Amino acid sequence: MIIARLGVAAAIAAALALPAGAAAPKPPARLQVVADEFNLRLSRQTIKAGAAIVQLANFGEDAHDLRLRRRGGTRTYVIAPTQAGETRDLSARFLAGRFALWCSLADHRERGMVATLVVAR
Repeated sequence: MIIARLGVAAAIAAALALPAGAAAPKPPARLQVVADEFNLRLSRQTIKAGAAIVQLANFGEDAHDLRLRRRGGTRTYVIAPTQAGETRDLSARFLAGRFALWCSLADHRERGMVATLVVAR
């Protein structure tokens, strides 16, 4: 009886499995942006287009946020203000292009909290 149930379970699992040759979904790209007074440092300069998780890690003493906008684009991605020692994540889909990154709080952008990210095809 147990063997018959295992056989049925195996048949169901096989029926639910991905078809032969089907690719498993790609995991999202990951990017960490470290913020402190008054710098933004990216864990990598380039990510692939598509799903991504961007993490803002505030290693500074002041609150910082993060804005991302593709050059020539109109949409701005936002990570809300993050207190010292905290992190916040943004999950989004990114098109290929060059993205400007900056902190929009107070005069942080003018003081050098800017960076560029390349999103490749």
